[in-house]
Amino acid sequence: MIGVFDSGYGGLTILEPIRRTLPQYDYLYLGDNARAPYGTRSFQVIYEYTLQAVNYLFEQGCRLVILACNTASAKALRTIQMHDINPDTHRVLGVIRPTVESVFADNQLQERHIGILATQGTVSSQSYVIELKKQWSQRFPTLSLDHLHISQQACPMWVPLIESGEYKETGADYFVNKYLTSLLEQDPLIDTILLACTHYPLLQKKIQDTLLTYLGKRPIPTLIAQGQIVADSLKDYLLRHPEIEADCTKSGRCTFLTTEQADKFTSSASVFLTAPIEAQQVEFHA
Repeated sequence: MIGVFDSGYGGLTILEPIRRTLPQYDYLYLGDNARAPYGTRSFQVIYEYTLQAVNYLFEQGCRLVILACNTASAKALRTIQMHDINPDTHRVLGVIRPTVESVFADNQLQERHIGILATQGTVSSQSYVIELKKQWSQRFPTLSLDHLHISQQACPMWVPLIESGEYKETGADYFVNKYLTSLLEQDPLIDTILLACTHYPLLQKKIQDTLLTYLGKRPIPTLIAQGQIVADSLKDYLLRHPEIEADCTKSGRCTFLTTEQADKFTSSASVFLTAPIEAQQVEFHA
């Protein structure tokens, strides 16, 4: 099986395109809904929670685990990779690196102005800033970092609006406008905006409409959502690592686990998925 972990529901926007792209594999999705949200928690707490979840998925037979959560990827992935797993037997991947790689996929040598919309935890970690600068220096060694402009904006109200189902209502427009305005005031020349939280694709239409209103006749920044990017990256990873791919079972099944009440997860998941599911409640806390 391939494990997919998120602090709650947002990882479902990663899981769905993964299953669409790689339908032959078995998947085990785990949402730590009982302890969500992760976005405002400390590095140490997020690391401990994420490691518990990863170990649980390993115990269930997952050799490969995807952290389909930007906050966990930002605050826990590197430590887990370096100190807590044996790469000969298990692998853990995140969502930040493939997202950043997609920003520079065209390899155009130019001045770039990139905006990041994320949770407070992801913003505070500076993980996207670090990875963007790293990728820029590797791809464009003749250009200084002065040509790369990065702005970040935390959006603390977006996840609650989405998980409550209120994101479609007009009341959500205020908070979409609030955070986008704050981001564009930092840098009016932003050409690319990363939706650096797996919940945010559900707000993509409102974000686009707000940008059209705010910018008028000026070019609209490219919006980058992560789902298909992570799916394509996973497909490539499995091709490059046949030793991992061979251990991934293939019967097209997907099981959904949650640390919250199963019926609540099943109901709320309908906001994120196109087909109904049934979840099981589990407990893996130390």
